[in-house]
Amino acid sequence: MTRLSVNVNKIAWLRNARGGSKPDLVASCATILRAGAHGITVHPRPDQRHIVPDDITRIHAFLSDHPDVEFNIEGNPNSTKGENGYPGFTTLIETTRPDQCTLVPDNEDQLTSDHGWDLKDDHTFQSAAAHVRRYQDLGVRTSLFLDPDLEQVARARELGADRIELYTGPWVDATEDFGLDSDIANERLAEYKSAANRALELGLGVNAGHDLNQTNVAKFCGIADIAEVSIGHALISDALEEGLRTTVSKYLAAIKS
Repeated sequence: MTRLSVNVNKIAWLRNARGGSKPDLVASCATILRAGAHGITVHPRPDQRHIVPDDITRIHAFLSDHPDVEFNIEGNPNSTKGENGYPGFTTLIETTRPDQCTLVPDNEDQLTSDHGWDLKDDHTFQSAAAHVRRYQDLGVRTSLFLDPDLEQVARARELGADRIELYTGPWVDATEDFGLDSDIANERLAEYKSAANRALELGLGVNAGHDLNQTNVAKFCGIADIAEVSIGHALISDALEEGLRTTVSKYLAAIKS
C-alpha cells in the first residue's frame, strides 16, 4: 500500500506571514497523524521562507513518541550554513537523523522544486554519491528526486541510493492541460511507469511527489508499487475548505482506491 507523507511547509509559511506561533506546526502534525497519515515531510530552504530549524527540532521531538510515523526531510545537500541562522542541510540531517532524507537539486531562488538530478554529469554524480553515503552512515534512508528518465534511474542505483522520488509535475501539467485520461497525459504517464518499474527491477524503492492531488493521485499510484507520496500544497489548500483532518482522510481514501 502506498503511504502518505504530508508536507507541512505551507503551514509554516502561513505562520511566518504574520509572525508568532499560529498556526502551530506541531499541533497541525498531531491532527495529520490522528487522521491516519503515515509520515511528515518538511523541505527547509536556506532563506527560511517557511520551515525553520526550530520547526525541525520540535517535529523530531514530537515524532519520537510516534515510532511508526516516518519523518522525511527534503532539500539540497549542497546548501550550507547561512548568516540568517540556517545551519546547512547536512547539519540538519546529522542533528535529527530522520527516517528518510530526499535530496533535491533546487537552488536558493527557486519558487518550488521543478526538476530532478542530472546524474549523467560526473561531478554531480560523485557529489550526490558522497552525500548518500554520508547520510546512510547515519542510518538515514536516502532518496533522490528524479525525472522519469531510465538512465537517471540506473545512475541512482549505481551511486547507492535507497529510493528515488519521481518528480510528477510534468505529468500533472499534462492532465490539467489536456485531461486526466487524455492520450497526451497517458503517454506521459507511461514514461513514469517505465521509470518506476525499472527502479523496482534494480532494487530501488519508488516515491513520488509534486502537484499530486485528490483527483490524480490514485491514477498515478496505479502505475507501479509506489512506496510513498509526499503531498503538501494541494492538501493544505483543500484543507482550507474541508478542514485538515477531513482532507487527510480523503487523500488516504483516494490513494487506497
